[in-house]
Amino acid sequence: MSTTQTTIQLRIDSATKAKAQSIFKKLGIDLSSAMKMFLAQVIRTKSIPFKALTENGYTPEYEKEILEEWKAMKAGREKTVHSFEELMADLNA
Repeated sequence: MSTTQTTIQLRIDSATKAKAQSIFKKLGIDLSSAMKMFLAQVIRTKSIPFKALTENGYTPEYEKEILEEWKAMKAGREKTVHSFEELMADLNA
């Protein structure tokens, strides 16, 4: 790995920076070290090292699937069962 140093400039609102710095301080690291750790993980995994989740806590793909199933159910294309026994009977039919 090269030992030549470079600078990255990041523009971010002050509230986000302060919140992140507070969390990192509790973890015993500074913002610069946290960013270096993030970039090291990007290199190691060759990807973003965390799952991007929607505000509902799902991956975008899974949320899309849920919404499509919901639309199908609302359109009457899905069968509704009212008990576990009814579900099992339907599955075994």
